[in-house]
Amino acid sequence: MGPISWRQFALGLPHALFSLLYPDDCRLCFAPLVRVSRAPVCERCLNSVRPLAAEGQCVQCGLPFENQAPLHGAGLCGLCRRGATEFDWARGYGAYEGNLRGLIHLLKYDGIQPLANLLGRRLVDLLRQAGPVDLIVPVPLNGSRLRTRGFNQSELLAAALSRASGVALDASVLRRVRHTETQTGLTHRQRRLNMQGAFSVNPNAAIAGKRIALVDDVITTGATAGACTRALKNAGADRVIVLAAARARRRIVDLETLSVPRAGAEPGRAVCGA
Repeated sequence: MGPISWRQFALGLPHALFSLLYPDDCRLCFAPLVRVSRAPVCERCLNSVRPLAAEGQCVQCGLPFENQAPLHGAGLCGLCRRGATEFDWARGYGAYEGNLRGLIHLLKYDGIQPLANLLGRRLVDLLRQAGPVDLIVPVPLNGSRLRTRGFNQSELLAAALSRASGVALDASVLRRVRHTETQTGLTHRQRRLNMQGAFSVNPNAAIAGKRIALVDDVITTGATAGACTRALKNAGADRVIVLAAARARRRIVDLETLSVPRAGAEPGRAVCGA
């Protein structure tokens, strides 16, 4: 390798000074950071986050089938086949695991808000796939969590998506009007019941006939997105698509509402939740 040019030296100087004056490690892999960044995550970790493959997902809610064929080749998971999914279309950028899960946790729990811009911009392609959208609306955060955290991560993601796509954002459309318990460990039916009546639409919001892009950080079973969708459609929204930074891969089998494969049934034919 030959000697570096003055131009290369000048371009690399800010990063060298950054490393010297503000030594830090990547919050995911703990490698030393060598480039100026508002988020303490190295480029290698950021670039390792890949989108979910278009194939192998439920065509409506985006649930990965985990190497299982969709039931009867319809391309739909069990809940979507039964019409139990309120929203019209949903996708998460990547799987809620590994470095993507780490980035979302750094945003939500460590308050590293610049990550919202990096993650929100990755939703642009999904927004284009969804078709025409009139308005971007974030999922509102529980009031106590908002006071504790100081920001709504879904609103930050939605704002980044709005800037990148040019689609208008209105964070005042949806309101969370009822406190809900944590969804962890609940079946899909229990999650739906937990979210009933949790959201309402601002009476001053003009959403009748509009196509809404609802933005959240993670889609797990879709219960929260479903409750928001019910409120939006009851207020006259024409179509609701859901976009999230991540989609949980796990299958949720609700013994109260879904059939369970019989003993000796063909492998890979279990009903997938949404």
